[in-house]
Amino acid sequence: MDPEFFEAAAMPLFDQLYNFAHWLTGNRSDAEDLVQETYAKALKGFRSFQEGTNLRAWMYRILRNSFLTSRTGLGAHNVSPLDDEMDITALAAHSLTPEFLVLQQEGKQTVRDALACLPLNYREVILLCEIEEMQYKEIAEVLGVPIGTVMSRLARARKMLRELLTAKPTEKVSKWTVIKTPSH
Repeated sequence: MDPEFFEAAAMPLFDQLYNFAHWLTGNRSDAEDLVQETYAKALKGFRSFQEGTNLRAWMYRILRNSFLTSRTGLGAHNVSPLDDEMDITALAAHSLTPEFLVLQQEGKQTVRDALACLPLNYREVILLCEIEEMQYKEIAEVLGVPIGTVMSRLARARKMLRELLTAKPTEKVSKWTVIKTPSH
């Protein structure tokens, strides 16, 4: 395949891949390295890509496999916050009270903390579905699992998140500790 075709097809995915890599690694520098490695591997192996198949899923799968085989992959449990995507200027000036801003940040951090506590196989399915807005079929391609597995992992991940987010502060510590324990 033509390198120019690869560039035209794969480069629009850069921001999405970086975002997913950042969620997985929890570190900007590691995410940049992971995306760079993903593009290098994809370009090197582009002749094995079957035209007419899902390039996006293929690229995500390379990124995921590179992450899992990296020195931090399977041990990564933390998620660092990304830059705030909300355009604060779009809000009315009167709604930007200190209390509003504190509650907003606290809520985001609570969700990030809960996501960070999920085992990797549940965290990645939630991120691919909810953040990257992939369909079940595409997630199945990325993860290399049947669609039914994607659906069951997603249901379990949502249930875990719901339990974490609705738990009382004293319950959260014990629940988060239990959820952090790797499961099959």
